[in-house]
Amino acid sequence: MTLYGIPNCTTVKKARAWLAEHGHEVAFHDFKKQGVDAAWLKQVAKQTGWQALLNTRGTTWRKLSDDEKDAAGNEAGAITLMLAQPSVIKRPVLERDGRYHVGFAETDYAALFDL
Repeated sequence: MTLYGIPNCTTVKKARAWLAEHGHEVAFHDFKKQGVDAAWLKQVAKQTGWQALLNTRGTTWRKLSDDEKDAAGNEAGAITLMLAQPSVIKRPVLERDGRYHVGFAETDYAALFDL
């Protein structure tokens, strides 16, 4: 299992704490330090939909110009933006058994782990 995100993100912290609390060891991939791979991003987008990956509610998105936001209105543009600015990727992304799960909610994780 791998959890992808940014370590100082509140939601990532909650997901990491939940996983540790429930005895799940997980590798952590830091977007800021380790970057984002285009092939990985396309694979996740194919499975979850690119819209689910694009965080349009965060401060990074709000700081973008209207032109930059418009350019992210399709899959290719959104992926280009996410590669350039990993902070616009919705976090965390949990990879478990070849499946990707975007975001964190205790109820979703409990269901995912059959709790």
